Amino acid sequence: MPIEGRAWCFGDNLDTDGIIPARYLNTSDPRELAAHAMEDADPTFAAGVSPGDVVVAGRNCGCGSSREHAPLALKAAGVGAVIAPSFARIFYRNSFNIGLPILECAEAAAGIEAGDRVRVDLESGLIVNLTKGREYRAQPVPPFMQRIIACGGLINYVRERMEGKDKT
Repeated sequence: MPIEGRAWCFGDNLDTDGIIPARYLNTSDPRELAAHAMEDADPTFAAGVSPGDVVVAGRNCGCGSSREHAPLALKAAGVGAVIAPSFARIFYRNSFNIGLPILECAEAAAGIEAGDRVRVDLESGLIVNLTKGREYRAQPVPPFMQRIIACGGLINYVRERMEGKDKT
């Protein structure tokens, strides 16, 4: 099922402190984290983000601390996907572990502007800028990672497998 929403754009080296400021790391409550997501980078983000919206960032997205709070804050805020030319490896892994899809695509990151309507298909890797009528191709998300996302994260995925509910 495609993800569709408005683009929120940020530059290179968007670090985990930019995603969720360290002063809020005394909680792991997703709702509290969502209320402060991107607070220092864009004070309007938490109040303006809608379910399915897409964060588009520059190179090295998610650099900095290895905390899971950053992707969790984005997911809890309603972000449907994150697109960037490259991600810090620990942010990449943490994102999939909590069920937040991310795609590496330099062309899409360069061609999408704040406010553009974007559709993302994880299975094909197709990213469509609906506002500009342009298409971009990212690497498709492998089926087992799509399943992790569909389950809401790695823990739920493992739980399903252990209970015999998932036959993949």
